[in-house]
Formats: sequence, structure tokens, C-alpha cells
Amino acid sequence: MTINNILLFLYFASLTGLIIFGSHRYVLLYLYRKYKKNIPEKKPLTEPYPIVTVQLPIYNELNVVNRLIESVLNFDYPKDKLEIQVLDDSTDETKNIAKEIVDKYKKENFNISYIHRAKREGFKAGALQNGLKYANGKYIAIFDADFIPNPDFLKKLIPYFSNDNIAMVQARWGHTNRKYSLLTKIQAIILDGHFLIEQTARNRSGRFFNFNGTAGIWLKKAIDDAGGWQGDTLTEDMDLSYRAQIKGFKFVFVPEVVAPAELPIDINAFKMQQGRWAKGTIQVAKKLINEIIKSNTPFKSKCEALIHLTSNLSYPLLTLVSLLLIPAILVRLNYSYSKMYFIDVPIFILGTLSIFYFYYTSQKELGFNFWDSVKYIPFLMSAGIGLAINNAKFVLEGIAGHTSEFTRTPKYGMQHDIKNNITKNYKSKKTIIFYAEIIMASYFTYILFLVIKTKLYILIPLILLFQFGFLYFAVSSCVQLFKHK
Repeated sequence: MTINNILLFLYFASLTGLIIFGSHRYVLLYLYRKYKKNIPEKKPLTEPYPIVTVQLPIYNELNVVNRLIESVLNFDYPKDKLEIQVLDDSTDETKNIAKEIVDKYKKENFNISYIHRAKREGFKAGALQNGLKYANGKYIAIFDADFIPNPDFLKKLIPYFSNDNIAMVQARWGHTNRKYSLLTKIQAIILDGHFLIEQTARNRSGRFFNFNGTAGIWLKKAIDDAGGWQGDTLTEDMDLSYRAQIKGFKFVFVPEVVAPAELPIDINAFKMQQGRWAKGTIQVAKKLINEIIKSNTPFKSKCEALIHLTSNLSYPLLTLVSLLLIPAILVRLNYSYSKMYFIDVPIFILGTLSIFYFYYTSQKELGFNFWDSVKYIPFLMSAGIGLAINNAKFVLEGIAGHTSEFTRTPKYGMQHDIKNNITKNYKSKKTIIFYAEIIMASYFTYILFLVIKTKLYILIPLILLFQFGFLYFAVSSCVQLFKHK
């Protein structure tokens, strides 16, 4: 086999892998439409109310810790049935802020405690597991620092624990700063698709889905029976979710209950968050796939779990496609199969149409009109391409077993799309990914010039998606670095 044939084989093999993962969105859309009316059972919430422990894991959250604690204190739930744990691993002035707030409300007879760890062992999982040792609640509600839960959150979700086999009830995330920037608009659409389509489809069709780390309530007994919180992956929420469901516990997703939260506004923080999720998912796959296959789990759940846990392999494939695109074009231009570039177009359409329709459906279901539903989706698709190198790095680290610290996502205390002055407490850094994105942006600018010069106009939309994606992240990272100087 010649080098040219090898290049083409790798190129089309990578494209095929992307089509497989992309086409799975059609399956999720089908399951969503078929089962979305399968409303989960709930029972009336009657007295005596169960005791609920609310855990608030925080780490250097000086901008939002006050807001978080006070929103939980405003819960419309009997004071004597509500226990609040501030699980603080902070190393900055957040420690003093959080402790002062806790001491203040203790004097007002709230059942609130401040638990600080000097060593951040196990990261968030370690903090949650440590808090469980002191928790008195039958149920454990968890909120990350960027959330602002509504007062009726507990009263709306507790009724879905209709029997002791229900281990977890998850609410949908809302977005307080959705309109702040192009980045937050893209993130909002991505999360809307994940929650409204993916989580609803999986849950209501009887397949596994995962706790999203926050804005949900656990049955404490289920956490213990599943082996507790474990810090050997970067997605401790997904890890515990699968372990609990393998043991036969059931989950419930309630999209009608929305927990408002702040989206990352820093491009580099967003990239780090996405990379952490990608790496953590692969770590969970390595840890649990054999256990899932050997379990008594229904076949449909096993299949969905395998696709879900390996879906981030699409990022190395996308990176490979990006690198091989120009060689693949040149090979076909210079040899007898010059017309083979027409294969790219239907593959491109097949792959991107599933993404477009998936996110369009989520926006339409949320009540947006046609234009508002579609106008940011091309940018979303470009952003997905622009994330390829970043996420591929993390995925490969996960496969190789490379351990890394749980890096928090900075929160700035932004609400209602107001452009507050951004604190410089959280500084962005130049990484090898930053330089790789600049190189790839330049690379696709050259490819765009090449396809115009060779009159391959049919490839221009494809090239523009790649060019904009890498260019957007490269330029945005530069701007972010300049702001934080």
C-alpha cells in the first residue's frame, strides 16, 4: 500500500468514525420524540418531610460563595428538616468569607456547618465523601458554586423519589448569562441539547443517564451502596452514576425543573472545563466498561452506555481529519482519483446535518422561533471543531492513564447578562494548545486559499467551518490573555 493510499485510508476511516458518533444523535432524537411523554411517577410531598442535606462543594469561589449559600438558605423547606454543609477546600480568602457567612446564619438558628479540608484529596469527590460522614439527611442535594437554585427546588424534586429504588433525581440547568457573548450563547445551546434531548431520551426510554454533578438530589443510601464518591476520575458524577445504575438503582430526569447557573465567560476556562469532562468520561469508560458488559443491565442500556462513554473519541478523529484534509485533497488532485473529493461533501452533509437538527430541535422545544433556533448553530459546529485539539489532548491523556489535577472553572458572579468588571484573580496561561490552535487557524486559511485557487468551490463551506473554529479559539485566547495581563 502506497503512502497516498494510507493517507486516504486514515482520512476516510476517521470520517467514518465521526459519522458513526454523529449519527447517534438521530437515535437520541428518535428516542426523545418517542418517549418524551413518558412522565416519571411522583408522589405528593406530605409531612413529616424527610431531612435533606444540601452539600455545597467550593474551592476558591470568592465571587459567588455568598450568593450560593444565601440562595440555599432561601429554600421553601422546613428549617428543622434542612441541613446545609459548606464543603470548602479553598486556599484563598474564600475561606474567611464562607466561614463568616456560616457563623452569621448559625446565630439565626439555621442548621448550617462549615467543613474545611487542609488537603484537597480526591478533589470534589473527596469533599463530598468527607461531608457524607457528618450528613444526617436521607437525601443529599448538591450544588456547585455557580448555581442559584430557586426556593421551591427541593419541594419540586423530592416527590420523584416515589420508592426506595430511585437513587437520584436531576434537574435541568438554566443559564443566567446566556446572552453575554457568542461563547455563552454557544454553551447554552450545547447544554440545552444535552439536557433536553439526551438526558430526556435516555431516561424516559429506560436507558442509563448520568448525574451532572450539581442541581440534583441523591438518596444517601444509594451513594453508600454504590461505593461512595471516588476521586480516581475527573468526572466523579458520571462514575458514581454508572456504578449506582449497574447495581439496579433508577434515576429520574425532570426537565421541567430548571436550576439557574452561570456559564463560563473565559474562553480558556471553557476549554479546560470541556477537556476535563472529555478526559473524565474516558477515565470512567476504562474503569467501568467491563463491569457494564458483564452486568445484568438490559442490552439497550449497555449499548447506549458504551456509545456515551466513548463518544469523546470523536475529538482525536476530528483532529486527524483536520490534519489530513489538505494531504487528502492534494493526493486526489495529483492522481487518477482526482474527482474523489466529491465524496467529502455528502459525508460532510451527513455528519453536520445530525448536529444541526439535534440542536435546532432542542431550541425549538424550548420555545425559540426558527431564526433564534438556528442562527448560532453554525458557530456551535465551528466551535466543536475548534475544540478538537484541546479535547483530543485530554482524551489521549485519559487513555494513557495520565493523572491530572481537577481544575476548577472560574465563576465571576454574573447574572442577567450584565457585563460586570471581570476580576483578575483567575489568570489564563499560554499552553501548547494555544500555539496549536494558531497553527491550525493559519493552516486552514491556507487550505481555503488552495481550494479557491483550484476551483474546488464545493469544499469552501467545509473549510470555513474548520477555519472559523480554530481561528475563534486562537483569537479569543489571545484576547483573554491580554485582558489578564
